[in-house]
Amino acid sequence: MNKRKLAWLILFLLPVEIGWGAIFGLSSDAAQPETVPVSVVVSVEAKHGGEVPAISREDVRAIQGSTRLQVTDWVPLQEDRAGLELFVLLDDATNPVVSLQFEDLRQFMSGQPASTAIAVGYMHYGTVEIVQNFTKDHEQAEKALRMPLGSFGMPASPYLSISDLIKRWPEITARREIFVVSSGIDRLYGGPSDPYLTEMIERAQRAGIQIYAIYASGAGHFGHSFWRFNWGQNNLSQLADETGGEFYVQGFQTPVAFKPFMDEFADRLRHQYRLTFLAKPEKKGTYQHVRLETEVPKAELVTADRVYVPAAK
Repeated sequence: MNKRKLAWLILFLLPVEIGWGAIFGLSSDAAQPETVPVSVVVSVEAKHGGEVPAISREDVRAIQGSTRLQVTDWVPLQEDRAGLELFVLLDDATNPVVSLQFEDLRQFMSGQPASTAIAVGYMHYGTVEIVQNFTKDHEQAEKALRMPLGSFGMPASPYLSISDLIKRWPEITARREIFVVSSGIDRLYGGPSDPYLTEMIERAQRAGIQIYAIYASGAGHFGHSFWRFNWGQNNLSQLADETGGEFYVQGFQTPVAFKPFMDEFADRLRHQYRLTFLAKPEKKGTYQHVRLETEVPKAELVTADRVYVPAAK
């Protein structure tokens, strides 16, 4: 065979070899899809009340679009891994009558395990006044509660305040969660599609911080304006739902007792896991919807509406 025929034969066989190699999984590592690890905190709930079922890693499915992702870790946040930084955040624009429920808050704080560090702060003027830094001395945290300022703390957006807190909160390996007491009324932007709320939710999702909230009536005229407190409740519900938390409400007034809601919140904290899965990244870091499923009867997995997936390296 002359050299010209040999060259043509090599050129003909080369794409055939590459094609068959791709079919049988013989392609180079560069052709394999790249993934990055993503971790989120997941709460397990019983669908119809009753005892919360136990969930193992094999029971959890993470789905991105139509693709099932590989679950690499499912760690119960209990015992030596139960570490939690919990920020109790009260809105200074709340009607001072909410202080009648402080005993329920104090009982909740005192009932937390020794591994939980609690901080207390008040939202006003777009920032947070921290009246008690994180402490595992729960009695000290209880003493930091004070009556809200009412109308004196009024001209602000609670969502700017929460964003400010998250920006100032150092990252740690333990859970970080916020419990908000507020009317949810944004005095800088009322109504739907609140840009401060949207920005705050994205910031919390990126930081992996879950936010729980309980509705408490606002002070002054804003506190009894129907469309304002209606949107306030909608906003609180959205921020809790999209960060993996829960919104607690009892009609249009401050609940007559916080205890049932605080008991439910405490139960959520006792049934949380850290889930790690491998997600498909894009050229830039993006917020992506990842759906969680389980076939364990009567169990429901609750986490943030979206997760932040860092860019491909």
